[in-house]
Amino acid sequence: MDRVEVERDLSGGAPSPSRGGATVFERIRQDIVEGRLPAGSRLKVAPLAERYGTSTNPVREALQQLRGEGFVLFSPNRGARVRPIDTDFIRNVYEVTNLLEPYMTRWFVNYVTREDIEAMEDLEEQIEAAGFDDGERFSLLDERFHRIAYDKHYNRHAATLWYRHREILRAIGRRFPFSLARRHAIPIEHRELIACIKRHDADGAASVIARHVEGSGRHLIEHMRAARTPGGEEEDD
Repeated sequence: MDRVEVERDLSGGAPSPSRGGATVFERIRQDIVEGRLPAGSRLKVAPLAERYGTSTNPVREALQQLRGEGFVLFSPNRGARVRPIDTDFIRNVYEVTNLLEPYMTRWFVNYVTREDIEAMEDLEEQIEAAGFDDGERFSLLDERFHRIAYDKHYNRHAATLWYRHREILRAIGRRFPFSLARRHAIPIEHRELIACIKRHDADGAASVIARHVEGSGRHLIEHMRAARTPGGEEEDD
């Protein structure tokens, strides 16, 4: 089965809208995550350059970056192909995230300021007032909430990797609504995190954020599994 190839014309179809300042790498990654470049598709440099209105060098560089992040697979005689964004991929992303966030949170507890805590409390109030029906609004506020801690961290590589993973998960999560369980759990976890940070409890804060990440990961993976038919293929939207 793995020798059967399905060719797709990647020069056709609409690419993602060009966002201000978005690189070729970011646009290809977004199109992979959102399914505009389907799993198994061959990624030929010339058609991609035409698709994104650029020269071939940025495309080659982008494909190498995407290979490094696990979005693209290279094989002899077959070139570059889109990796399936499946539950195994999401599990791997969350497992790395669940190492990063407690690590950065522990450091933040020792350097947090009163202004940081007030900003987190204000954002949590906005999150709870806005609710979860507007997923984009929630995602923006939630990102700002967590970046108060992570943007201050001295390890910029760790912070950048966290943000990249968040972008991946946010793009995939757009397809699914929040469950009632996550709507209930998220504000509680945020409030528990703030309480631990206020009393400078680094172990407690790390434990809360680990549970927070694990809950988000389970939620997304359960949605992805539920979106599959009994035969294992994802249902059409």
